[in-house]
Amino acid sequence: MIPILKSQRLILRPFYLSDAKEVQRQAGNPKVAATTATIPHPYPDGAAEEWISKHAEWFEKRIAVDWAMELQETKKLIGCISLGINKIHNRAELGYWVGEENWGQGFCTEAAVSAIHYAFESLGLNKITSRHMSENPSSGKVMIKVGMEKEGYLKQDFQKNGKYVDMFVYGLLRENFLSR
Repeated sequence: MIPILKSQRLILRPFYLSDAKEVQRQAGNPKVAATTATIPHPYPDGAAEEWISKHAEWFEKRIAVDWAMELQETKKLIGCISLGINKIHNRAELGYWVGEENWGQGFCTEAAVSAIHYAFESLGLNKITSRHMSENPSSGKVMIKVGMEKEGYLKQDFQKNGKYVDMFVYGLLRENFLSR
C-alpha cells in the first residue's frame, strides 16, 4: 500500500478514483498544464481515472509513488507529488503540481520535504533529481528550498505543445541530505 505521510499542513495519501474529476479540473487548467512536462491540455476525459488506476501497480513494482496532496484542515485535494523510481541506479525523480488556486503558499516545498524523507529513509535511495522548465522558475525555487543543487541546463530537452523547451536539472544526494 502507498504510505500516508503527514506534514504540518498536508496529508500525502494515495489517490482515489473519486479524485479523478478534481484532478482533471486542476491539472487540466492551462496554467498548470503549461508548467509540467507530462500534463496534457486539454486534459482528456478518462485520463485521470486511467492514471490513478495504475498507481498501486507502479508502487508494487517500485516504479513510482504518486501521492495526492490534501489539506489536513479541509481534506481538500490540492495537487500531486510523485517519485519516479529508477531501481537500476537507486534514484528517483521528484515531480509535483498544485492547482492554481493554491500557488505561492509553500505546499510543494512542504510536500517535497516529506517525499524526500520517504525516498531516503524508507526506500533507501541514493539520489533524488528534479527538473523544471526554464519558463517555470517557481518550481526551481522549491528545489532549492528542499536542499537540491542545480546540476545542469538541458537545451531544447523536449517538446511541449509543439515547442522545444529548455530544462534546469537539480539533484540531492543521500549523503548530503543526511548531513543536514
